Amino acid sequence: METVTWMVRFAGKTLIVSLLTLRSLSGGAALAQNSDPGSSATSAVPPVTIRVDLNEALGPFTSVYNWFGYDEANYTTAPHGRELLRELHDLSPVPVYIRVHHLLTSGDGRAELKFSSTNIYSEDAQGHPVYDFTILDGIFDAYRSAGVRPMVELGFMPRDLAADLPDRHEPYQVHFPHSTVSGKSNNPPKDYGKWRELVRTLTAHLVERYGKDEVLRWYFEVWNEPDIDYWHASPEEYWKLYDYAVAGVRAALPGAKVGGPATTGPGHETANLFLKNFLEHANSGKSAADGGPVPLDFISFHAKGSPAIDAGRVTMGLNRELTDVDRGFALIAGFPSLRNLPIILSEADPEGCAACSSRMNPANNYRNGTLYPAYTAAAYKALLELNDRHAVHLISMLSWSFEFEDRDYFEGFRSLATNGVDKPILNLFRMLGLMSGDRVKTTSTGAVPLDTLIRSGVRRDPDVDALATKAQRQASILVWNYFDVNAPAPPTATSVTVLGIPAGVHRVLLTQYRIDDTHSNAYTLWQQMGSPQHPDVQQSAQLQAAGQLQLLTSPTWLDTHNGTLEISSEMPRQGVALFQLSW
Repeated sequence: METVTWMVRFAGKTLIVSLLTLRSLSGGAALAQNSDPGSSATSAVPPVTIRVDLNEALGPFTSVYNWFGYDEANYTTAPHGRELLRELHDLSPVPVYIRVHHLLTSGDGRAELKFSSTNIYSEDAQGHPVYDFTILDGIFDAYRSAGVRPMVELGFMPRDLAADLPDRHEPYQVHFPHSTVSGKSNNPPKDYGKWRELVRTLTAHLVERYGKDEVLRWYFEVWNEPDIDYWHASPEEYWKLYDYAVAGVRAALPGAKVGGPATTGPGHETANLFLKNFLEHANSGKSAADGGPVPLDFISFHAKGSPAIDAGRVTMGLNRELTDVDRGFALIAGFPSLRNLPIILSEADPEGCAACSSRMNPANNYRNGTLYPAYTAAAYKALLELNDRHAVHLISMLSWSFEFEDRDYFEGFRSLATNGVDKPILNLFRMLGLMSGDRVKTTSTGAVPLDTLIRSGVRRDPDVDALATKAQRQASILVWNYFDVNAPAPPTATSVTVLGIPAGVHRVLLTQYRIDDTHSNAYTLWQQMGSPQHPDVQQSAQLQAAGQLQLLTSPTWLDTHNGTLEISSEMPRQGVALFQLSW
């Protein structure tokens, strides 16, 4: 996707001094990281009351958080990549899926920003295919070892299979920060029969190596964002690419889950039209590969926000991401025969370029602190509500974030960890992994209505809201205090009333987890250390511990009254809390 960049170095030391000064003046009130140092604290916000009714089930809790992805497939087998894969497996009681670009790209297997390769396919002097699965097997073996499952993205075009185009003269690979999608690796195939055979051979190899039953659990997605420059041909050529790809998958594995088109956000008219026409093709068209119906087992598209620096402050664009989802769901709901298919948001993020660090775009420093998880918590509930509103079948909110090996600490990439130190965003996914059972009704006097979130985001008052679940003998309540504009603000006094505690239960055990400036947050600790790029052994251990999900207080037994429980909390701006109740 297109990204505007500024060659400005982010002034980390100035930010640290300002934060510490503001904390001193405010008597130690928790402030959000990345705040504008020149801004002043806003006036006190009114207290918020949240009600959670355990007797009003809204349906099963949809664990759409357990999907992740990244451009650089070769980071999978890097030391910190292997560690992070295991952490992703461990945060969720349900399977974790991983989607990566460049599974078919030619090259030597070395990762660089926004590019990687497996060199799976080449041709000999007579034009006969030559397959080499060495690098790809290493990637998929790492998935198997970590216990995660791949979402197999079929892209991009191998060097020897890529067509020559009269209007394209770029080399096969174009290096970042230039447009990495402008190269020949994003051309269509010169021979669609060979493309189908490549996909068939790949699928057959995966079945042989990992077993039929296992591969039937995976998802095969054709290409990535073919509505923009990731695909150097017409939409109709993409339909053909899709048809031949799914024919290859199904030839090797009948019953495999196939889908697409992984388009950019349908909030944009061109992307919306591309998705609509693809769905028309799948709904009533004929496969270019065999003349039969077009297989489609899931529908995928992307949704992105748009953070920027506004008046010196990082300002998020939650409404942009939600508009993409709202319009995409509405479009799919208009196809009666398709509306019940699983929907995979195969990239759902606050913006579009994971490899663009805060050195390139200072607004991207939101990724290091608590603004990122607070934004994602608010988005998560909104996605579930939009799914209910349109009566569709969302199964994935895939976070396009992983790790960047051998880069500076907290360089501001959209990542889950930095040099083996977990960032606050990963702890939100750990919180979501602790929720299960049925989603139950919540109301909040501080909630921003869904239609306002879609229309304008969170710009006037903060969104202090909750998402809650009930399972056997326990309940979980996720609470956040989110605001689009990252500026200092006092905490919000928040009261959570829980209704529907079963009769006969008089005491409930409360466990409180927290993400804020001083909990589940290695970034602020790193700043307090002086932002070391070469932390010593003791500092590394402290940072790794600070990156884990942490308790706010010791677990506490609380009394109930007539099936009701009261919890009081001070919710810091851009903070997230998980209240777990058990009895």
